[in-house]
Amino acid sequence: MTRRIVRTIVQTATAALFTLIVIFFLDRNFRVLPDALHEYLPTHHAGSVITDITLTKCSTLNLFSSCKLDSALWHRIDKDLYLRKTLFSSAYLHVQRKREEELTPGDKVVIDVTVGRLNPDVAAGKNSHNRRDKEKEEEKWEARPGGLWIKRSNKRGVSDSKSAVTAVDVLFGDDAVEARPGWEITGTAMLLDIGSGVPGAHVTVRRGEAQEPYKPVPKIRDNGRFKIMQLADLHLSTGVGQCRDALPEDWNGGNCEADPRTLEFVIKILEEERPDLVVLSGDQVNGDTAPDTQSAIFKYAQLLIKHKIPYVSIFGNHDDEGSMSRAAQMDLIETLPYSLSKAGPADVDGVGNYYIEILARGGSGHSAITVYLLDTHSYSPNERQFKGYDWIKKNQIDWFRTTAQDLKKKHKEYTHHHMDVAFIHIPIPEYVLPNLTLVGEWKEPSTAPAYNSGFYDALVDEGVVMVSCGQYVSPSPKMAVSPVEASIDLLSSDHVNEYCGLSHHEEGNPALWMCYAGATGFGGYAGYGGFHRKIRIFDFDMNEARITTWKRVEYGPDVNKRIDELILVDAGKVRAPMEE
Repeated sequence: MTRRIVRTIVQTATAALFTLIVIFFLDRNFRVLPDALHEYLPTHHAGSVITDITLTKCSTLNLFSSCKLDSALWHRIDKDLYLRKTLFSSAYLHVQRKREEELTPGDKVVIDVTVGRLNPDVAAGKNSHNRRDKEKEEEKWEARPGGLWIKRSNKRGVSDSKSAVTAVDVLFGDDAVEARPGWEITGTAMLLDIGSGVPGAHVTVRRGEAQEPYKPVPKIRDNGRFKIMQLADLHLSTGVGQCRDALPEDWNGGNCEADPRTLEFVIKILEEERPDLVVLSGDQVNGDTAPDTQSAIFKYAQLLIKHKIPYVSIFGNHDDEGSMSRAAQMDLIETLPYSLSKAGPADVDGVGNYYIEILARGGSGHSAITVYLLDTHSYSPNERQFKGYDWIKKNQIDWFRTTAQDLKKKHKEYTHHHMDVAFIHIPIPEYVLPNLTLVGEWKEPSTAPAYNSGFYDALVDEGVVMVSCGQYVSPSPKMAVSPVEASIDLLSSDHVNEYCGLSHHEEGNPALWMCYAGATGFGGYAGYGGFHRKIRIFDFDMNEARITTWKRVEYGPDVNKRIDELILVDAGKVRAPMEE
């Protein structure tokens, strides 16, 4: 009996091992496992240089083709260049790399990379017979598949030079941009002979050592002012994307590309409002149209880096529906210049529970404003009991309360009014209280979670004066009649709500302002009869301990106006609009 049991265990273990080996082999060649198990993050390989680059193609119709080379020699950049949009084919970029101390005299180091149909020297009109010496002749362009060209050198000390290529990556779309310091996209899109529906793959390289990203310390201006711009629901894609519910309908002859128009709007308001901080409040990435999340992230990051504006970000319900999890995205975002984003405590639910301090003006090291940011997750974990969207968890609220109470001890050292504000993506249930004082447009039901975890009480108890949320997409939005009806309609969502609502204490005094930002991106819906994309501004006047908010619109008669300008806080206290 014992032998039979042992034999059964051995047979089961052998079968399991054989199955794992088969799956590993198939996945090694054809990537059959889910994307979640292949989470991609660019690797910089400190101390390494690139010695060769090539491209492989494989097909599920050809069992003898493989998209993975000898792992002892080659590192695969784990992004399918077809973005998994072809039925049978895949293609991957591979690199060889060595640590500098391991290089032999015969090893060549890649010093230049480009992509194109012609030899770059021929394309530039250079004649190889006119080279000055044999050394130059040895550094000739070498062809690789997919229109890839590399130039290598084994000259002494080349691995230490600034021209040595030390990292390679791939971005997608003709509008792809680099946001990482020291990186640059080179040449044209790779020549892969695929349809126009697949965004082009662009090779990007870094030369020399990795550069530390610049992280500015936000500070109140010398005139006592500080301005925050909230960008909600950018819904950026891999590639230019397609506009949804865009007005006017004949924009650009009816050919409205979502991402260029979204970013053009953001640039305009950045340059006119000149904010000191940008808050990205979720759904920066439109998951189902962003098979390469990294390319979408770099669009907004490069824009803010170029304008030298620090920014913080939290996630919405669509950000992680593409190729990268929340954790992987935050790992990447934390490495970018001007990004002050943080993953937050590992033992607290979600990714992106953190705060930043805005320092007082002058040489003071005291905090004047604390900005709290929390992850509101995505969809309900218990759809049967609580339909709709997820809620802020108890350990997040505990973290917030403990953090706020600890910071208050330091804030008491500040001789002026200190103010606390918060940003989230999904609104909390109190956004639809029937007795709110509303300023601005209420156009559709709020999709606040059905379960109330008590975050509102924590905000009020800890003295937060304002919280502002983003909005998020649903398959089929529909209009409700009132905020009360909205509180029970959990199947639609909030892309065109743009109001601020004031709650009150039991005795009637103002308690907390709860604002919507107004959706910014053209990749998300906005189909509620004439809605134009908007951006919300918060202006802090620390001389008066005052917060004023307004919105800016992308199109229409109010394009150059401040819409629904409103004082939220005055003399450090929440202010009702009838006091104006």
